[in-house]
Amino acid sequence: MTGENAVRGEVPSQGPGEVRGEVRLRPPRHTLDERAVTWWRTQWLLTTAPPVVVLAVLGALITPARFWLLTAAGAVAAVGLACTAFFPSWWFRVHRWEVTEDAVYVRTGAFWQEWRIAPMSRIQTVDTVRGPLEQAFGLATVTVTTASSKGAIRIEGLDHELAADLAEKLTRITQATPGDAT
Repeated sequence: MTGENAVRGEVPSQGPGEVRGEVRLRPPRHTLDERAVTWWRTQWLLTTAPPVVVLAVLGALITPARFWLLTAAGAVAAVGLACTAFFPSWWFRVHRWEVTEDAVYVRTGAFWQEWRIAPMSRIQTVDTVRGPLEQAFGLATVTVTTASSKGAIRIEGLDHELAADLAEKLTRITQATPGDAT
């Protein structure tokens, strides 16, 4: 495919009877569950709290370094709280996903946007994962594994019932899709 054809989204014919067509990418339609924001915020807090507590306890116990340890604890707490307030809302706005009869689409990121598209014929496994924190929030992660060197596609922050339905739908579609998933 020439560079000009790639920019226009045209793809060459793949075999007898196939027509040259256009591929038009559009943003995936579905957002994550709103509870994902609280889930991510909780993760940030649980990641930030241990270093803050350790630094604060050390600051209370070690008199000569008290100022520096407590200052470090305050700085880590401030950065952690700022990240807790900002990033989860931002991630919620930029994460999108969609499943069609042809592929799984996922878009993540704002500065470094990543669009991942997995054709149904390339899907090898579909997994649903619910860690303890996800279970507490009623969420789940669907992981779609392909033969790609880039790794699996993950759709995090889905309602656990939607995730189970999605895994079932993907399994059904991939079983009906011709191809060897390699």
